[in-house]
Amino acid sequence: MNTPDAKRVLETALICASQPLTLRELRSLFADELGADTLRGLLDELSRDWEGRGVELVALASGWRFQSRPELREYLDRLHPEKPPRYSRAVLETLAIIAYRQPVTRGDIEDIRGVVVASQIVKQLEDRGWIEAIGHRETPGRPALYATTKSFLDDLGLASLEQLPALEVGSEPPAFEALQGRLLDDAPEDAPAAPAAEAPAQDAAEVPVVSQSLFGDDGTPALPIPDPNDPPRNLSPNPHERRR
Repeated sequence: MNTPDAKRVLETALICASQPLTLRELRSLFADELGADTLRGLLDELSRDWEGRGVELVALASGWRFQSRPELREYLDRLHPEKPPRYSRAVLETLAIIAYRQPVTRGDIEDIRGVVVASQIVKQLEDRGWIEAIGHRETPGRPALYATTKSFLDDLGLASLEQLPALEVGSEPPAFEALQGRLLDDAPEDAPAAPAAEAPAQDAAEVPVVSQSLFGDDGTPALPIPDPNDPPRNLSPNPHERRR
């Protein structure tokens, strides 16, 4: 098959797909007759072909997909004017801590936030598909270790954790603000809050603990020293996996 025909097949499959397609799925279009490197080259060409248009081809954590460009989102939202859900500060702070310091337990999150993490918060993030338990820490009680999912990266339009928004150097802004703009940049200020916020009664009973900073002395994310009992977590997938 010549290059123009192969690109047309890829373009059609990606436009018609309801979710990102992995490199393996795209190779199956050609009965594995095209090598992975050749296919990546065709995808790069196809991405360049769509430059300057309202739709772009991007590589996400779970595969390739066509999506609208961010600057056109406000116009597309007029087709579906319903208000998106708003998430509470507690939910977004919890999500940010998991994103920047994974894998972490609820105890780790509580140490950083200085308050008890309500079970509804963790459940809401799991139900949304943004976090998952990837193992257990070998300590008394074997608490679950949480990490973000590919769906979380897909919703942010990212291919890997290294592309998370950088935290401002030299200051300590609430970490959730780095993600809030990407996840909720279209949500109006008067949108209703998500129901799974921390219960006021529980908040009132919380005893603050010494809070740890998400930032080091230089303002960069202060990642914890890995616990030897934690399961390995590959935060730097190789370039080939990143495109799948």
